Amino acid sequence: MDHGDHSGHDMPMGPRCSMNMLWNTQIIDTCVVFRQWHISSHFIFALSFLAIIAISLGYEWLRSYQRVVDVRIASVLARGKGRDKGLVSGRSSPEVVGVDVEEAGLLSGRPRKANGVPVPLLSRLFRAGLYGSQVFVSFFLMLVFMTYNAYLILAVVLGASIGHYVYGGEMDVDAVLSGNGGGKGMACH
Repeated sequence: MDHGDHSGHDMPMGPRCSMNMLWNTQIIDTCVVFRQWHISSHFIFALSFLAIIAISLGYEWLRSYQRVVDVRIASVLARGKGRDKGLVSGRSSPEVVGVDVEEAGLLSGRPRKANGVPVPLLSRLFRAGLYGSQVFVSFFLMLVFMTYNAYLILAVVLGASIGHYVYGGEMDVDAVLSGNGGGKGMACH
């Protein structure tokens, strides 16, 4: 009994995703992150290209919105009671009697002390949700990038560039000049 020839069976085959681990420009049969996001035509490719631009743009919006939320929360906390305005040394960074706070945990084995105001629970939850969303979208875009498809990579970069242009129209000059500009780029998170 020979089972090697299955030509008589009509087994339905789902979308065939090609997997490339090298730079490529293949359009048809590329799958984007999920098997269900299968590029089967030039029209689907165009829609996918635009969707990836939109996702990248959305990532830049999330980053911008996170900064707006942080400024609003900081403004409310600055007006509230219990704001510690004094530093031990008068420096712009907190320190513990001769040891920087960042080094204190490493040298003493104790958790480092933060010189800040506790953020209320709902604000912390909201900030954490925004941060989690940013991490998810950034890793999703990393997976798109890892298709090694030149066109899909271009879509990520175009979306990020457009998003940076649209949502990055203001700059804190003092923060940038002091080295605290916070420019994270498109790094994973």
